[in-house]
Amino acid sequence: IHTGEKPFACSHCGHRFRQKYHLIRHQSIHTRERPFACDRCPKTFKNKTALTVHQRFHTGECSYTCPHCPKAFKDKKTLTDHQRVHT
Repeated sequence: IHTGEKPFACSHCGHRFRQKYHLIRHQSIHTRERPFACDRCPKTFKNKTALTVHQRFHTGECSYTCPHCPKAFKDKKTLTDHQRVHT
């Protein structure tokens, strides 16, 4: 049952979360901790998703293909922005 309860509170700002994982991810904005390092350049990231998206710029991988044309993109946001040209 989904109660909407948010038992995990940030000790820095009081923002509350349903899952402990989301609290831990959020807390990195206060600590400026960036534990995920790119192995091809000096950049670091606060979460694994950001690192994965960044690494596509090194590999050239384009995982997000437009359903309306043959263009492909390295991240979902760029694809979403592109899709506006089709509407």
